[in-house]
Amino acid sequence: MKKDVILWTGAGQIGMAIARRVGYGKKIVVGDKNIGNANAIAKIMNDAGFDVEAFECDISSRESILNLIKKGKEYGEIAMLINSAGVSPSQAPIERILHVDLYGTAVLLEEVGKVIKEGGTGVTISSQSGHRMEQLGAKIDEELATTPTEELLKLDVLQPENIKDTLHAYQLAKRCNEKRVMAESVKWGKKGARINSISPGIIVTPLAIDEFNGIRGDFYKNMFAKCPAGRPGTADEVANVAELLMTDKGAFITGADFLIDGGATASYFYGPLKPENN
Repeated sequence: MKKDVILWTGAGQIGMAIARRVGYGKKIVVGDKNIGNANAIAKIMNDAGFDVEAFECDISSRESILNLIKKGKEYGEIAMLINSAGVSPSQAPIERILHVDLYGTAVLLEEVGKVIKEGGTGVTISSQSGHRMEQLGAKIDEELATTPTEELLKLDVLQPENIKDTLHAYQLAKRCNEKRVMAESVKWGKKGARINSISPGIIVTPLAIDEFNGIRGDFYKNMFAKCPAGRPGTADEVANVAELLMTDKGAFITGADFLIDGGATASYFYGPLKPENN
């Protein structure tokens, strides 16, 4: 029996929290570069009554993304996209961050947009980091939004000599995610489909724990201690927003980015996290 299909990239806690909100009654294909991660999370979901299949997928490869889409189409129409794949500044070098978080996300939005069913929806997980970096200007923003995917990594702003470190690369990738979602939403809209992004702050996941224990650990701990919420967030709090965006309650929302960071960005610009206050 054919079902509506959810393509889910990045077998992690945030993606799973979202999939549990919107995945009942659907076929879910979860792709991850580490098939062990995908198998483990598929078992958790299947043991809870969902219909999930693990698939090896590296979103830095267009071929791999196309293979994921092909697998999904075996079960029915592609109705939803959950993109929670990515690497953090403490997990990967500059080149890998740009290939996965920036280029990979752009290709995924493009290719899924070609096959998304009428009325379909998607969310991609970006980051508060894209909101904290300096403004790049209208010209660069437009380049990040509309440059053909195979030319993206050739942009001047993304050349090694213009990138200070892995955090800067990550910020650029996440800024690109937001702009790419805006541009892709116009194309998705031709099918009555919607695509949005969510920019979480510090969410307690294995990736975040890597950051807490990394070279910027004290920075991140200080961030959530001094933000208005006074704590890190949970994957389920991200899923609360994703559920809105991916259901009829969010029918008038597309091409948008939702910042969910407990007020950390607000505090960074206008409160105790302001750089000159630290």
